[in-house]
Amino acid sequence: MRDTTKHQGLRNQLANQLADKGITDNNVLDAIRKIPRHLFIDSSFESHAYQDKAFPIAAEQTISHPFTVAYQTQVLEIQPNDVVLEIGTGSGYQTAVLLEMNALVYSIERQLELFKRTSFFLPKIGYRAKKLIFGDGYKGLPEIAPFDKIIVTAGAPFVPKPLLSQLKIGGKLLIPVGEKTQMMTLFIRKSAKEFEKHELGDFKFVPMLAKKN
Repeated sequence: MRDTTKHQGLRNQLANQLADKGITDNNVLDAIRKIPRHLFIDSSFESHAYQDKAFPIAAEQTISHPFTVAYQTQVLEIQPNDVVLEIGTGSGYQTAVLLEMNALVYSIERQLELFKRTSFFLPKIGYRAKKLIFGDGYKGLPEIAPFDKIIVTAGAPFVPKPLLSQLKIGGKLLIPVGEKTQMMTLFIRKSAKEFEKHELGDFKFVPMLAKKN
C-alpha cells in the first residue's frame, strides 16, 4: 500500500477528532498526523484505518484505538531523548508515535510472530527503535534501566515490581491494571522507595502475558 494525499487528509481529520476528545499535546497530534496507520493493519481494514477504532492484528492481538495511543503518550509527557521502555510492541504503531516524538525507545514483545513482523516492518517505513526485544515484559529490561518513562500497552493483572524498580527518580510508569477492564494507572517515582499513584479511568486492553518458556 502507498501513503497518499487522501491518507494524509484522513490523518489530519483523525488528529482533529482526537483534539476534540481532549488530546492537547501538539507533539502527540503532530505524530498522529505523520504516521501512516493504514500500513500497520490488514489491507481489508484500510478504509477504516483513520477512524478511532481498534483492529485485530496477528497473534490474536489488536492495534489500540488512536485515542488510547494518544492519551497514554500525552500522560507520559514525552520529551526528546527520553529513554522509554514499551511493554507490548504489537503492530509498532505506539512505538512509531514515541519515535516521532524523538524518544529513545526499547520495546518488548512476547508474541514471536508479532516481534518478527514488527522488527522487519518498522525500519522499512523509517522508524528505528534503539532495540526491539522478544521477551517477557513483566521482567522489564534491567540491563538498560533506569528509564525516564515506561508504557504498558496491555492489561496487567497486577503491577510488576521490576517495572517500578526500573524507573528513574522522577520517572513515570503508565500501566492499565485489571482483568476484564483496566484502570489506567500512573506511577511517578518520587524517591528510591516512594511512588505517587494516580488512577485515570477505565480502559480495555488485551491481556499482558508472560513469555512462554
